[in-house]
Amino acid sequence: MDETPDASGAAARLQKLFEGHRLTPTQRRIAHCMVRRAADAPFLSSVELAELAGVSQPSVTRFAVALGFDGYPGLRKHLRDVAPTERSADQTGANEYQQAVQAEIDNLRHLATLLADPEPVARAGRLLAASRPLPVLGLRAASAQAAGFSYFARKVHPDVRLLDEGGTMLADRVDAAVAAGASALLCFALPRHPREVVAALEYARSAGLAVVTVADSAFAPVAGHSDLLLPAAVGTGLAFDTACAPMLLGRVLLEAMCDELPDAQARLEEFDARAAARGLFED
Repeated sequence: MDETPDASGAAARLQKLFEGHRLTPTQRRIAHCMVRRAADAPFLSSVELAELAGVSQPSVTRFAVALGFDGYPGLRKHLRDVAPTERSADQTGANEYQQAVQAEIDNLRHLATLLADPEPVARAGRLLAASRPLPVLGLRAASAQAAGFSYFARKVHPDVRLLDEGGTMLADRVDAAVAAGASALLCFALPRHPREVVAALEYARSAGLAVVTVADSAFAPVAGHSDLLLPAAVGTGLAFDTACAPMLLGRVLLEAMCDELPDAQARLEEFDARAAARGLFED
């Protein structure tokens, strides 16, 4: 398990390598795959990477060229040179459930590395606190993240509006939030990314909202439609993705928002007093 911090650092280095390049949707898919398999990336052949990313082998070659290398071997050599390490292997005796938990621990370590610079989260907190009302969008797999954030945010923010259903009414609800004074929208976007979310973010920005997005990768399809994107990787070792890091990042955003709301503590104390008077919770 000594390689865990290295895996987190490798993911951060890959993110840095890809930043500033204009990548096609297919190339962003390859980049996303490499970040998720950061420890193994320097040892993958172009064929293996293509299979993992669900793209063609020539697409992997074009991806490497887009990053400034002569081809994929040059990219792989660069990755080995900057972070020499042994290829990760399954933990001896660890079953698939333990491996899934360890992968989530790695995702949380990566998130901790990203949070070493608190300014993006602090900026997001300012945007969310200033928006009255605050629409929070999350469809399909991301609906639970949006609902969880909204549940707690309502305790400190005067007007939080959960947008967790798609359809033709979604744009109407964005319009209603804008008409009521909203200045920002928070979106949780997780794989598989619905086209409807991408369209909703495009519409929200055209309506004048600043879009803050929590996504599984800086190269997710929603990146180009977000004013501020905060990445938090999901686990892929089980039949259904696990999202511990996005959930925790949502709580971090709540903390940052509370820091910008001068009456947040008073609202929490008022809620606790009402809850006690109603006997809402068991001791």
